[in-house]
Amino acid sequence: MRNRREFLGRSCRALSMTALATQLSHFGLVSTLLAQKKAEPPTKTGGNDYKALVCVFLNGGNDSNNMVVPKYEAGYAEYSAARTAFGLAIPRDNLLSITPTSLNLEFGLHPAMTGLHQLWEQQKLSIVCNVGTLVTPITKAQYLSGAPRPEQLFSHSNQVEQFRTAYASGSLTTGWGGRLSDRTGNLNSGAAIPMITSIAGVTVFSNGETSQPLIVEPAPLPLNRVLTLDGFGTASDEVARKTAMQRIRTEDLDKTLVQAVSALTQQASNVSEQLSADPPLTVTFPATTLGNQLRQVAKIMKFRESLAMSRQIFFVQVGGFDTHSGQITGQNNLLTQVSQAMKAFYDETVAQGIESSVTSFTMSDFNRTLNPGGSGANVGSDHGWAGHHLVMGGAVMGGDFYGMPTPNGTVFPTLVNSGPDDVSNRGRFLPTVSVEMYAATLARWFGLSEAQMPFVFPLIGNFPVNHLGFLS
Repeated sequence: MRNRREFLGRSCRALSMTALATQLSHFGLVSTLLAQKKAEPPTKTGGNDYKALVCVFLNGGNDSNNMVVPKYEAGYAEYSAARTAFGLAIPRDNLLSITPTSLNLEFGLHPAMTGLHQLWEQQKLSIVCNVGTLVTPITKAQYLSGAPRPEQLFSHSNQVEQFRTAYASGSLTTGWGGRLSDRTGNLNSGAAIPMITSIAGVTVFSNGETSQPLIVEPAPLPLNRVLTLDGFGTASDEVARKTAMQRIRTEDLDKTLVQAVSALTQQASNVSEQLSADPPLTVTFPATTLGNQLRQVAKIMKFRESLAMSRQIFFVQVGGFDTHSGQITGQNNLLTQVSQAMKAFYDETVAQGIESSVTSFTMSDFNRTLNPGGSGANVGSDHGWAGHHLVMGGAVMGGDFYGMPTPNGTVFPTLVNSGPDDVSNRGRFLPTVSVEMYAATLARWFGLSEAQMPFVFPLIGNFPVNHLGFLS
């Protein structure tokens, strides 16, 4: 038994796949195996057509007040009154003009977002307005009188977790991406890798009750080098080592821990064999944090048929959006990166012929306060609440704003400090769209049935609408 333990230890150390190391170190493989034994099989809700969701997390709290700005006269005047004197307003003439169909009013995208502006013009990009964490729909009066609100509202860590778990009443160890994988697993029958892949390390978004993510390092590391099995080449001693490992893993499978290690090791071996090439891409991606992550996503997608993948979920992220100071330059650089990387990714899905099968969407901790913090070169903004998010893809009903009516009757809030949408005196806007409503629209397109909605989104019954209509 001692020799067996030593051999397995050496073999597992030879498996350099990050996902294996991560799951072993967290001891999650045992609970995963037990959950798989107990779980009911998910209900099959769709066909074998390929669909993928790509979550782009803007870590730190993106100031969407400067990402999507009213450009029509009255709306810009309100925005300017709150921000110009402090140096945080974007000049009206610099904004990239957009006119959402349902509002028929001129708005503007941040001037750094030229690539995404092109996709808006092509009706491949939509904006979901006034999204935030909620326990239940509430009015400003109810909020001020103490109605239930998300735990630790305006806290980075809590609001990040609540966006990723779609649960604002407490803490969960699973995320809505992982639970979506749990409930749509039958759509990937026979798939060689997990439904979920994270290019941004371990996050709760990707963890399910029975699902665990594949963790992949970003480019420029070639795809065939991120999941290599060291020490299992073609030399005689390496072949003998692999044969011995395969044989010894058939022993003592009546032990839960041994069975779990054996299953996870086999998964590592299978994945390494399947992703043994670094496929070329048609589009050149920017060599940035987000560009390198999305480049790796695009490469993995090229294996979708050989891996028998009907459904895939990806998680990527870029940080730096906590702009308490230096926001003008900082956010400009970040939104340039986001726009260039997402545009390159969309163009690559076109080249692969899957643009209508891939939907990318943003999430972030929260919006930021309309009222600036500081002034001049150091101007920034503080932690806010409801903000706006981007949805991109060929299936997107693009060129429009989506959401639920605010007190002014449109889905876009009134940009006035202490106004009808502000729960403070600084421009912290009350959400009219919950994370559940936003995510459920994506999940339904992905193939989640109405019957399974409460399992993925425990609070979905609190909200009267769970389909915002931005996907065809």
